[in-house]
Amino acid sequence: MIFEPVPPYWPSHFRIKFATSSWERNACAALRRQVFCAEQRIFTEDDRDAVDAEAIPICALSTLGGDADAVVGTVRIHEVSERTGTWWGSRLAVAGSFRGTAALGAGLIQVAVSSAHARGCTRFLAHVQDRNVPLFQALHWTSLEEVALHGRPHYLMQADLAAYPPMHDPEHGLVTFRKAA
Repeated sequence: MIFEPVPPYWPSHFRIKFATSSWERNACAALRRQVFCAEQRIFTEDDRDAVDAEAIPICALSTLGGDADAVVGTVRIHEVSERTGTWWGSRLAVAGSFRGTAALGAGLIQVAVSSAHARGCTRFLAHVQDRNVPLFQALHWTSLEEVALHGRPHYLMQADLAAYPPMHDPEHGLVTFRKAA
């Protein structure tokens, strides 16, 4: 389920991890449709493509009483082809009411790159929408070139793997906290 809280409920922390259950994977797909189809109108009905068949979905889960209750962010990763060492991240999305309230984007990027690093990644790339470039640069990414995708400006960017130590247990992931008011 996609969760759009109504104050006063705001989770104190979030777990970012591989989407391992069917409800997590389904909620990741629903959040992507919400962001990329309904909000940004990049795709018409669905943003799923051939990459989804091989990609690993990652989710950011809000918590209620310490238990996960909803997917509020997602990204997917995949290796270009087996054992090349080149991995890609794509379809980074955060639910509207959580943008800017927590380190969800940074946490999703951390789990994405660090888990790929643990799986033999030697180069991690992403096409980043121009408005998100400053976040990626702050997280040790370099812009390689400007490209147009889906009629919008993007940048091909590469992560500095030295800033992302290997994460060997992404099924449990990491915890990030809501920013203080």
